Amino acid sequence: MSTYKAPLDDLRFGLYDVLGAEALFARLGYADANRELVDAVLDEAARFTETVLAPLNRVGDEVGCQYDKTTGSVTTPPGFKEAFDKFVEGGWTGLTNAPEHGGQGMPALLGGVLTEMVDSANLAWGNFPMLSHGAVKALETYGEDWQQDVFLKPLVAGTWTGTMCLTEPHCGTDLGLIKTRAEPIADGKYAITGTKIFITAGEHDLVPNIVHLVLAKLPDAPPGAKGISLFVVPKFKVARDGTVGERNAVRCGAIEHKMGIHGSATCVMNFDGAEGYLVGQPHKGLQAMFVMMNSARLGVGVQGLGLSERAYQNALRYARERLQSRSLSGPKYPDKPADPLIVQPDVRRMLLTQKALIEGGRLLSLHAYSLLDVAEKATDAGERERAETLVSWLTPISKACLTEWAIENTYNALQCFGGHGYIHEHGMEQYARDARITTLYEGTTGIQSLDLIGRKTAATQGAGLKLFLAEVEAFAKQHEGDAALAEFIAPLRAKCEEWASLTRNVLQRAATNPEELGAASTDYLLYSGYVVLAYWWARSVAAANASQRPQPFKDAKRDTARFYFARVLPRTLAHKAAIDAGAGPLMALPDTGFGPQ
Repeated sequence: MSTYKAPLDDLRFGLYDVLGAEALFARLGYADANRELVDAVLDEAARFTETVLAPLNRVGDEVGCQYDKTTGSVTTPPGFKEAFDKFVEGGWTGLTNAPEHGGQGMPALLGGVLTEMVDSANLAWGNFPMLSHGAVKALETYGEDWQQDVFLKPLVAGTWTGTMCLTEPHCGTDLGLIKTRAEPIADGKYAITGTKIFITAGEHDLVPNIVHLVLAKLPDAPPGAKGISLFVVPKFKVARDGTVGERNAVRCGAIEHKMGIHGSATCVMNFDGAEGYLVGQPHKGLQAMFVMMNSARLGVGVQGLGLSERAYQNALRYARERLQSRSLSGPKYPDKPADPLIVQPDVRRMLLTQKALIEGGRLLSLHAYSLLDVAEKATDAGERERAETLVSWLTPISKACLTEWAIENTYNALQCFGGHGYIHEHGMEQYARDARITTLYEGTTGIQSLDLIGRKTAATQGAGLKLFLAEVEAFAKQHEGDAALAEFIAPLRAKCEEWASLTRNVLQRAATNPEELGAASTDYLLYSGYVVLAYWWARSVAAANASQRPQPFKDAKRDTARFYFARVLPRTLAHKAAIDAGAGPLMALPDTGFGPQ
């Protein structure tokens, strides 16, 4: 049976020792977010996720969501609604939202920590409240005053939930192809007609009303992405004064039968003249939707991290308990009939790879969330702009790498169990199945890669990369005389120099052949992710050395960093070789050469 224990020691290390959260929160004006309160939030979040959510993970997978085609209703797995009610009662839905809308006004960084615990405990359940946060941000940024008054408080309180309705049966990423229509009707309302697919939490029984944010095109819309508008379309009609009326003309037409996350309702949503309101300016909907999408992308990265953590915990426990064979260098536990699996080099390789990617990835994620706080709260305009640039650049790296690594980590965790990992009883195969979606929704890894190398690098002349490299160099200079860090500083600096050169070379080739960006994109993103983690592992060793943590904790950070630099960072060599090969080997084969049509 799979278990979960919130990694509070490592979370606190990341928050306090590495990122200096106490001082950061005080500087940004989060007066209530002191050490005592933050620790209390962490402890209570751990209790809730360990005792309420984690036990529901298996039933969510086995029972799943149930769809009634007669009524179009969706019933969540047993216990999900009761857990959601407790989540709402605890005020968790409004943890990081603005007090004027009923939230607690806590830092986004603290919300990121909560999200990891929720996703480790029960990823499918965590999908239900996740998109409400993005809906709130979109309405805060682009909604009219009355829309904020009417929709934000119930969304923040958790009495309503939100969705993001983009994808249609004939188009996924290319949203310019959407066919959903919005026709003006009386009183500033619009009739929304069309079908959306893959809508997370589009229909469920957790709350009475669901607020759909829907992309559609007005009658006078220009073609393509420039003609997209955003509309708020509630399940039950809502008047401008907040009065809730009759059922709207929006209905769940089906739920998807998925490889994993069975406890999460992934819906086909049919809008048949449903009443809605325009959010923001006409034909500017994509801009508004990206507010939701960027929030969701960071959140999906945390989903990958959360799954990795839970799978690793169970693999580590099994490797310590399972007796099988003897150490290659002789018995380590001669009083037992065999040694535990953890003495075997290949099992240690899998465990250390998971540990290195998880703990380094956790800092990558926490850093991104801390930048959201700086971008919103810093008093200096230049500091806010730098934080916005850096988190925008880090978002595709965080989303794609943490989810790609989740696939690797959950499969390695399963592998540690041998044949027992493949059967249902241990729960490991569920994590492998659940992890697979994280590289797909909210933009596939390929989309994140193009975003990083195209919009976030080529289009900005590498603005985010330059900021990050400057941060790394400042850290390296600060510790130039530190003998304990020398083994990490030198290779980190060399890798950053290579990264800058690699970027210049790709952009130069792309100037004459645009295919070069697409050909390099995925390798470039993964290369970037591994170098980013090298920085965080160097930072981890420095922070551990300077902390009051027990010596075994410090030793574990140093030894894991050494493993990362020796056995994981060299993956960049293969990615660099692939990038240097250029677009030629990818594009030379004609379409007919792939096989018979």
